[in-house]
Amino acid sequence: MSSPSSNPRKNRTHEPLGLRLERLYAVYSDARYISPDPLETVLPFREIADREIAALAASSLAYGRVAQILNSLRIVFGVMGGRPADYIRSGGLEEFRRDFRGFKHRFHTGEDLALLFEGVRSALKRYGSLEACFAAGFEREHETVLQAQEHFCAELCRSFPEGESTLLPSPRKGSACKRLNLMLRWLVRKDAVDPGGWESIPPSHLIVPLDTHLHRISRELGLTHRNAADRETALEITRNFRNFFPDDPVKADFVLTRFGIHPDFGRNPLEKC
Repeated sequence: MSSPSSNPRKNRTHEPLGLRLERLYAVYSDARYISPDPLETVLPFREIADREIAALAASSLAYGRVAQILNSLRIVFGVMGGRPADYIRSGGLEEFRRDFRGFKHRFHTGEDLALLFEGVRSALKRYGSLEACFAAGFEREHETVLQAQEHFCAELCRSFPEGESTLLPSPRKGSACKRLNLMLRWLVRKDAVDPGGWESIPPSHLIVPLDTHLHRISRELGLTHRNAADRETALEITRNFRNFFPDDPVKADFVLTRFGIHPDFGRNPLEKC
C-alpha cells in the first residue's frame, strides 16, 4: 500500500493555490473542451468585425440550458449569415424586427434583439467598431473595465426604453455582468480557447464572468465568502485571482467553469490537480 508521502496528488494539496491553478490551466485550457459552450458559435468568424458582433450576440443569450442557448444562436446566426458586420451595417430597426419576428430565448424576444442590433448599428456608425466604442470609455489607470462597461452598455442600449436592457445589463446597478464579461474574455484574451481580436484593452483589467459555477468554486477555494453573485463578489474574486495572475486575472475562468458543465469533468477542480 502506498504511504501518504508517495501519493503525488495528496502532496499537491499543500502547494500554493496559484501553482495548482497553473497546472489546471496547462492541462485543460484546450479547444477540445470547449463544446458545449456558446463560444463554439463565435469561433468560425475569422474577421474581427464579424467576431465582435458574434461574440456580443452569443454572450447576450448565454443564459439557461446550454442546448437551448446553442439552438437560439444557430437561429440568430442563420439570419445574420456569415458576415454579421455587413448584416448590421446594411440593416435598420424595421429590418431587424422583421427578421427576428417570433424569435424567443427564454424571457428575451426578437424585439430585444432588434433593439440591441439597432444600438450596435448606431455604435458602428459613431465609432467604426465595437472595440472602439468600448475603448472610448476605458482608462488604463482604472483597476478594471467597469467604467468602460457602463459606457458600452449605455451606447448599445440607446434604442431600449429608458436606455437599458436585461439583454445587456450595465454594472451601474450592481449586476455582475457575467455575459458582458464573458464576451470580453473571448475578445480580449488570446490562447488555445479564447480567440482574442481586441488589442486596445489589456487582459489585466478584465473581470471574471461570474456565474453560479464559478461562484460555487470560488467559495470552495476561499476566493470569496460572499453569498450574492453580484458585482462586488465578481470584483473580489477578480482581485484574488490577480494575486496569482497579475496580468491575466481571468486566466483560470474557462478551466474552472468546465467543472459542473462539461460531461467529462467532475465538480471539484482541485481533484484534478
